[in-house]
Amino acid sequence: MRLLIVGAPGAGKGTQAGSIAEHYGIPAISTGDIFRANIKNGTELGRKVKAIMDAGDLVPDEVTDEIVVDRLGQADAATGFLLDGYPRNLHQVDALDAYLKGSGLALDAVVSLDVDPELLTARLLKRAQIEGRTDDNEETIRNRMKVYAEQTEPLLSHYEKAGLLVSVDGVGEIDEVRERIFAALDARG
Repeated sequence: MRLLIVGAPGAGKGTQAGSIAEHYGIPAISTGDIFRANIKNGTELGRKVKAIMDAGDLVPDEVTDEIVVDRLGQADAATGFLLDGYPRNLHQVDALDAYLKGSGLALDAVVSLDVDPELLTARLLKRAQIEGRTDDNEETIRNRMKVYAEQTEPLLSHYEKAGLLVSVDGVGEIDEVRERIFAALDARG
């Protein structure tokens, strides 16, 4: 199964991705995790990405596209994958579509976790306190929400027109949301 999970920052994509991937026997691929690993390891990419993320901006498309294509080419993604945090804009949609088409592959579904933006801001501020994340202060969070609304929300209509969008209420206990996701995906057959 080839899936995307989409939602505003703090919607629970990362929380749900591991369970979805395990349930369907596919790797969860998070661009955010890839970037944070590079930051932690002090790589050249990590230093560049840290400055961008600390400002609340998104990593340039070309860098992200290259990292994702490289990751999708690895053996464990041959039978499927769950992408978390990619694509974030229509350029990245085009890059992913081109890669999939060139590989003779297609997406099975795009899961959209729907959560009110004000609730998300509160979630992210709480997460920042717990995890000590420098990329989660109120100004940065509000900028990320604005960027999401401007750049990523348009993807939802693209995938809806393609018949791939599966909207799921992302509010509730983790297990409740996970069961909603499984039910919605299983209903697609």
